[in-house]
Amino acid sequence: MRNKTLQANAEKQKRFREKQKALGKKMVRGYVSPQALVCYEELQDKTGWSDSDILSNALRITYAAYKKGQIRILNQYLEDNKM
Repeated sequence: MRNKTLQANAEKQKRFREKQKALGKKMVRGYVSPQALVCYEELQDKTGWSDSDILSNALRITYAAYKKGQIRILNQYLEDNKM
């Protein structure tokens, strides 16, 4: 019985990953620093965004700063404000 449950869960996860892939989404995750975790928790509380939304928006903001030549300003802000 336990083996069937494990297989069913694995199949559900596989279908979910395939669906997300079909929607053009890619799973990207990593470990965060304690400072980043505090920022993450505050963002989640104030915005109600999911983990995926926070990561997507963070990547989009970082990319926008890069494209506009302001990545150095963003990095300096993070360093000056201990974030």
